[in-house]
Formats: sequence, structure tokens, C-alpha cells
Amino acid sequence: MYHFKTIARYHQDLQQGNTNCVNVVEGYLAAIDSAKNLNAFVEVFKEEALQKAKLLDDQRKGGAALKKLHGVVIAIKDVICYEGHKVTAASGILENFVSQYSASAVQLLLDEDAIIIGSCNCDEFAMGSSNENSVYGPTLNAANTAYIPGGSSGGSAVAVQANMCMLSLGTDTGGSVRQPADFCGIIGLKPGYGTISRYGLIAYASSFDQVGIFGKTVSDVALLLEVMSKPDELDSTMNTEAPAHAFTNYAASAKSTGYRFCYFRQMISHPSLDREIAAGIIATINALRKAGHVVEEQEFELLDYIVPAYYVLTTAEASSNLSRYDGIRYGHRSKEAAEDLTAFYKQNRSEGFGMEVKRRIMLGTFVLSAGYYDAYFNKAQQVRKMLVEKTALIFSKFDAVILPNSPTTAWKFGEKDKDPIAVYLADIFTVFANLTGLPAISLPLFKHSNGLPFGLQVMTNKKDELTLLKISDELMQQVKAAAKP
Repeated sequence: MYHFKTIARYHQDLQQGNTNCVNVVEGYLAAIDSAKNLNAFVEVFKEEALQKAKLLDDQRKGGAALKKLHGVVIAIKDVICYEGHKVTAASGILENFVSQYSASAVQLLLDEDAIIIGSCNCDEFAMGSSNENSVYGPTLNAANTAYIPGGSSGGSAVAVQANMCMLSLGTDTGGSVRQPADFCGIIGLKPGYGTISRYGLIAYASSFDQVGIFGKTVSDVALLLEVMSKPDELDSTMNTEAPAHAFTNYAASAKSTGYRFCYFRQMISHPSLDREIAAGIIATINALRKAGHVVEEQEFELLDYIVPAYYVLTTAEASSNLSRYDGIRYGHRSKEAAEDLTAFYKQNRSEGFGMEVKRRIMLGTFVLSAGYYDAYFNKAQQVRKMLVEKTALIFSKFDAVILPNSPTTAWKFGEKDKDPIAVYLADIFTVFANLTGLPAISLPLFKHSNGLPFGLQVMTNKKDELTLLKISDELMQQVKAAAKP
């Protein structure tokens, strides 16, 4: 099997005749087949991927220039539409549903000659932090199959972690790219809200959702971001202007020294934070100071409010977004006879939705109800506004924020089944970026004494992915240098 390192090296090997797209795809298909136990994929596009690979090989032999993603093998999360392929959001309510169009992000990848090899398992409708809430069953962590891979984009993370594709797409509503990247020991980027079009993404919470990227090198992640960040008139919430710089030019376009970092005292000293994770972050802070950067401690008095605000707002949006799944136009339809239309809806939705999705729909409906709207939904919106204001103040003084991704490393399957609140609270360090629309990334810098990986989360200001990529690359290089004997 071809040993993939970076897209640039892969393209060099293709041009030099050291490999070809067909052999590479065959290798990944074999890897997917041998790792079926991980349950990372819900569907593999075998014949289509091989046909595309052969076409690209023929074009290259004919002297055609290589496009940016020529032959790059990518997997997509099962909430992202791809024309002519099933997209089910890992839910029984959308069983056997075939997409009628491709998401803008997917189409941009295809336009640059990427090969989409399959769709990946996830928590149902992207609601979960463990990938245990899927109609297809859980995805297993390749680092230790007794442990969860994180969620909701667990399948996409494991596909990259276990070398079943080169890169993959996930979605991040409250940490669903960064947390599984943290648990699987790979890079996970959540761009700022509006950087990548959401057109063709099955919605969970529309003001939070963002397509994200899994990879193993900053340069590859930056290239995918550059390809997918074109303005899209089909998404009115997208940034209307093209990025001022090509994201792949992060090394030359951003300053290399003298960054100002901050970290939040309440997060680093939080009682839920594992001591080794805290120690790893503190060690990074000290290394940054030694390298000439400024790192200062800041107060973050709103920490206790961010998880409640996040779940009030996202469940409210979910209760609205998921009302369209009624079993009439598409998806699951109950075989039981119904007395009336209301009963028909209830049967379809009760049978089609899983327990976690139903829990969040009911919670969202509750916080939007007449008697509780002001007490919950409006209060959560006020917290969100305060967080945005806090963010503006922070980035008037600093270039980036350093924080954990999760209070712990990956936990064992079934460990938190009886306590959904504990799972929600595990999002305490990631939902801040979604509430404020900031770009954030998880970097695989550490390994715990329990043998599991964990990462560092870095956030930058809105529309400043360039600085985020530059800092990320420096941190990754720093770790590589420290690992050398």
C-alpha cells in the first residue's frame, strides 16, 4: 500500500511514476476492508472511486496538468450530501435516502479532482460526543477499540487515524471535529462560521454548524480549506468576500515570531480537567514563552454558562430543523395504521429517531415554549452576546487562545450511558468557539500515560484562519523537533 505523507509528496510521486491513482485507491479500499471492525464507514464507493482513479491516471498520461486535489482520497461524514449517493445522518428516519445534489464543499473538492471514497459513520444527526448514537452502531477508536473515538464525527476521524483515506470531512457544531481529533491523535480544524458553505449539510443547529477537516499535516488541511472556502451564493450566512490570502501561503503571509497568546485560568484549573492534560498545556505555554512569544493568563468568568447556553440554543434550533422529517415526503414511514395525521407523524418520528435525538428535540421544544422562552432561550442568547463581546475584548489584546479540547482522554464504551449530562459537560472547552463563530483547531501534541492521545486546542479571531494555521504549523514542528533523539 502507498505510504501517504502529504499531498505535495503524493503529487510528486504521481508525476515521477512512483505510483498511480488506481494503486493508491486499491490500497485504501483494502485498508477499509481489513478494518471493518472499526465501523468507520457506512458506505464505500468502490467502483466509482476506481473509475475516477483510472480516469485521472489516463489524463496524467496524456499530459494534463494536476489540479490541486488530483487523486487525493477523501471520505465525507454521513450528513454531507453527495449527488446520487445515500445520506442518512446515521438515522433510521432517513433510511435509504439518496441525495439529489452535492454539497458545495463536496463539489469544490470534486472540481479539483479529489476522489470521494465513501461516507463515514457519526452520531445521529451529529448529536453526540461519542459516536455511540448511530443507527449503524458505534465506531471504534483505532488506538484502543475499547474506547470511543469521540463524536459526532467519529467515523471521519477514525478513517484518517487508521489510514483508510488521506483526509476527511466532518462537521463541528460544538466540538464534533476537534474532540474526535483529540481522542484519535490527528488534526481537526473547525473553520470560522461562514468560511465554508453549509449548503448541502444536513442541519443540526444552523447558527452553529460548520464543515470541518481531519488530516495529519497542517499543509494538507490548509489546502482543503483553501479549496472549500470560496464564496457561495447558495449560503447566505457565508463570508461574502474571498480570503485575503491563500491559506496554503500561511508560512509566508503571517508573522513568524512575537505572537501574543492567552489562556483562561478557570479552564486550566478546572476540577474536571485531567492533571496530565493540564500539565501538557502548561508545558506548551512554557515552551512558547521560551520561543519568544508572550503568554498571559486571563480570567474567564463565563465558563459555567457556556454549556447550558449552548444546549439551550442548539436544541431549540434542532427542534425546528428536524420538524421536516415526517415520513411523508421521504425517509422512514411506519407500517402501523394511524388514526389521524398527528398519530401518523408521531409513529414515524418515534420509530425513526433515536433516543438522543428525541431527547434534544423535546428539550428544544420545551425551551421555545411560551412559558419558558424568556427564561431559557432569551437568557441563552444574552449569554451568547456576552461571549461575543468577551471575544472582541480578548482579540484586541491577543492573537490566539490556548485551551484544552476535552476534560479527559477518550472514555470506554458505555461508561457514560446512564448520565447524558456528563457527556454534555464534556463539551465545556469546545462549545465556546461555536457560540462565537471563531476558528479553532485540535493539534495532536501529547500522549497520556493511559496510552491514549490528546491534543491542544488553539483559537484565533474571526476570519483569521491564516494565523491559526501558522501557529499550528509552528507547534507541530516544535513537537517533531522535540521528538528527535
